[in-house]
Amino acid sequence: MALRAALRSRSGFSSLLSHWSSCSHGTVRVSPVLVAQQRNNSSVPVVKVDFDQSTGVAVLHMQSPPVNSLSLDFLTEFCIAVEKLEMDKSCRGLILTSSQPRVFSAGLDIMEMYGKSPERCGVFWKAVQEMWLKLYSSNMVTIAAINGSSPAGGCLMSLTCDYRIMADNPRYSIGLNETQLGIVAPFWFKDTLANTVGHRHAEMALELGLLYNPSEALNIGMVDQLVPEDQVLTTAAQTMKKWLAIPDHARQITKSMMRKPTIEKLVSKREADIQNFVTFITKDSIQKSLRMYIEMLKKRKG
Repeated sequence: MALRAALRSRSGFSSLLSHWSSCSHGTVRVSPVLVAQQRNNSSVPVVKVDFDQSTGVAVLHMQSPPVNSLSLDFLTEFCIAVEKLEMDKSCRGLILTSSQPRVFSAGLDIMEMYGKSPERCGVFWKAVQEMWLKLYSSNMVTIAAINGSSPAGGCLMSLTCDYRIMADNPRYSIGLNETQLGIVAPFWFKDTLANTVGHRHAEMALELGLLYNPSEALNIGMVDQLVPEDQVLTTAAQTMKKWLAIPDHARQITKSMMRKPTIEKLVSKREADIQNFVTFITKDSIQKSLRMYIEMLKKRKG
């Protein structure tokens, strides 16, 4: 409960981070492994961060089986890890990738939205906002190494990054497909996509809940580069060098100038956005749609 309470405010989250930092692994050296522990004290972390101080680049591996669903637990630990790196001035770049086979992230955990109390839904949505704010406003160079499918919230996470490299595998897909589940993507999802692919592509993608294969995603600018699957991470590391060759202050100010209006729009409407989400997601009709989707998934597994 303490973690959930801390997520209710940015200052509370920072206090939580400070406590976590004081209990972490000590001074960062070359290529240490930093892990954010799960709230249930499990020995298996949901994220693993490799930070090479000699290059100033961290690689965050999402490793929450089976598909890196964005649950409240996952989002909490993810945000702690990102904020810890952000506070370390020696960390200049962050590469996001997945340790799970064939998937980058399957997006928001549907079980966080089905059958939950309005209060719980509100805490969950606050955590989703926090993830977006931390990545979209990061001073670090952020590169998404998309080594698997990335629908819905996974796509949103990719879109927050400065550059996106995707595995050239036609079996993989990426996109904001919320309408297919009877859910409406909020305005900041829409703005992030429109800022990336343009208004018309965003309109089509969002209304139809489209999922694009890698070639299609490259064609509309949803991703920036396609490479063979076994080269995604190495290409991200090579690309990072080009971005880090730009003086930090000039790049950071330019990034802020480009993204500030979108960030301020959410910050100014954050509580209203939470209330809108809670009101929408707890409607009987939406809960029915979610239940049907869950039942469909169970049949597929069966």
